[in-house]
Amino acid sequence: MRLPDSAHTDQPWRIHEIAADFHLEDVWALPTPGGPDDFERFVRMGERIAGADHNPTDGWAWPARALWGLRWQLGRLLGWDKPEHDLGVRAPSLRDRLPADLRDGPLPPVPHGAPFRPVYLTHNEMCWELSNKTVHGLSHYGWVPDGSGGYRAQAAALIKPNGVFGRAYMAGIRPFRYLIVYPQLMKQIAHRWQDTPPGPSRDDRHPMSS
Repeated sequence: MRLPDSAHTDQPWRIHEIAADFHLEDVWALPTPGGPDDFERFVRMGERIAGADHNPTDGWAWPARALWGLRWQLGRLLGWDKPEHDLGVRAPSLRDRLPADLRDGPLPPVPHGAPFRPVYLTHNEMCWELSNKTVHGLSHYGWVPDGSGGYRAQAAALIKPNGVFGRAYMAGIRPFRYLIVYPQLMKQIAHRWQDTPPGPSRDDRHPMSS
């Protein structure tokens, strides 16, 4: 379910102090019902799909798979994803801005095949980033109350388009993201969440809780 921008901006996320110059593209509630300590389970869900045998579009309907494949075919054909557009070349990595506690902390897992790099991980949020000819983009996830006594994950996309071309590209793909890609992504997340068991006891938890 898509949420108003305030669902992200009103949270005390660390991302606000780091990426104030990025535009908030959209915010989504994810189908991951849980308790207050289940963000570690959400991170472990990412770890489970980070293996080399995972396809990020597994389980998607064919229109979404086709759009995903078309984007990367066009990127190769038109040079959108060449090394000169990568992080550290066209755009400095967000990790260059991190305060010491985040820079020296753990990194979130990135699903195999996804075009992102990890930025930081805390006890209740994590961030990935990418850079190409069209945009420098951030994918942010946090763990929040769901308003009915439970908790869930929340996703936000933050972008910095690369000029007129980048803005036109983002505007052009927006309807396809909302109508085709995001619904399939939500179904995949719900399935993966159900397959990810609850976490270990507090004493055995992920090092991010220390």
